[in-house]
Amino acid sequence: MSLRSALLALLRIGPMSGYELQKQFSQSVGHVWHAPDSQIYPELKKMANDGLITAEEQARGSAGMRKLYHVTKAGQKAFTDWMDKPLKYQRTRDAAHLKAAYLESASDGAVREFLESHIEHWQNELECWEDEIAAIEAETSPMLVRRLAAIPESERTTSVAYKRFAYEGLADRARSEITWARRGLDLVRELER
Repeated sequence: MSLRSALLALLRIGPMSGYELQKQFSQSVGHVWHAPDSQIYPELKKMANDGLITAEEQARGSAGMRKLYHVTKAGQKAFTDWMDKPLKYQRTRDAAHLKAAYLESASDGAVREFLESHIEHWQNELECWEDEIAAIEAETSPMLVRRLAAIPESERTTSVAYKRFAYEGLADRARSEITWARRGLDLVRELER
């Protein structure tokens, strides 16, 4: 349901073509729910078959056509039902922490490289989240701007606050992973003594 819910969240802001959805997905929802383009179009087709969205054919240029997707009342209901139900958590698949549990099988150099790479990855993620938080605060984030234009003035403060809250959680996760990997580097030095 999560890919479907993410697509509905975007389409609730306003109709979009598949191309626009892919672009907006990577700029917003994609920060918290990754889906390759190869999953988006089949899911849109399923959603249309399930009556959650409609696809309007539009001319594009002189010879082409594109589909513009709209959320139906059933799609609105499916989204709000998903939002109102408790989240069903799934067991975590975490390759980095799995690998860390068996680092004794790697050379010290490989362990250091793994931990330094982990830090670099999460520092890049942290920078991304902090940039998004700044864009949310400045109300310059493209999807937030679209969202704010589509909702009543009275709901805007709440929408901005929850968007910031979501990205602050991602930034906190990145900081935690960086701290964890740095402790791992300290452990390598301690075990080398």
